[in-house]
Amino acid sequence: MPPSERPIPQFIAEPPQEALPYGRWAEALAERLRAAFREIQSDEDLGEVGEVRWFPDRSWEGRTYFPASATTSTGFEVFGYVSFTREHEGAEATAFYAVADYTDETAEANPDWSLDLSDEELGPWRGPQGRRGVVTLVWGVALVPHGAIATTELGPTTTDQCELVEDRFTLVSLDNYTGDYIEVRLWGEGGAQLAAESLYED
Repeated sequence: MPPSERPIPQFIAEPPQEALPYGRWAEALAERLRAAFREIQSDEDLGEVGEVRWFPDRSWEGRTYFPASATTSTGFEVFGYVSFTREHEGAEATAFYAVADYTDETAEANPDWSLDLSDEELGPWRGPQGRRGVVTLVWGVALVPHGAIATTELGPTTTDQCELVEDRFTLVSLDNYTGDYIEVRLWGEGGAQLAAESLYED
């Protein structure tokens, strides 16, 4: 094959390796997410975090990320992730780190949405000729039926994909590179595109 005219990273994160958290493991992760939420400085009455909904895990550069979302007692949505490392497969999780933020834009208040997306930057990426981008964690919920796989598209390039688990998915992709920005697409089992949304649409 000839050299690539677009040498950017594709499928750089490991596919999901673990089941969605449950039981004591889920509660241990949720407490770290709640602790990060309590550190948010806001004039709003954010309330208390309710039941945490987990998304498929993805691992990149030695860290595993479990994104999450939850509704607060005052109607806001919390979104973020808990990440950790393992010395080897099957080892105890260590070096936990949690990120949390909130929004008043919820899927319940926007019935026209087909995808409910959240994202957080993980780190920079440098390409040829000084070009720069950002590796970004994206997670979401399919709000239309019959979805099977979600993908990230960066311009003409598919950069990641994830099978849906309980209508949820997690993706890791280069973003904001040479004028291209992530678009998330939802596909059905037969390969038909069911939905598409940019991270940057109002």
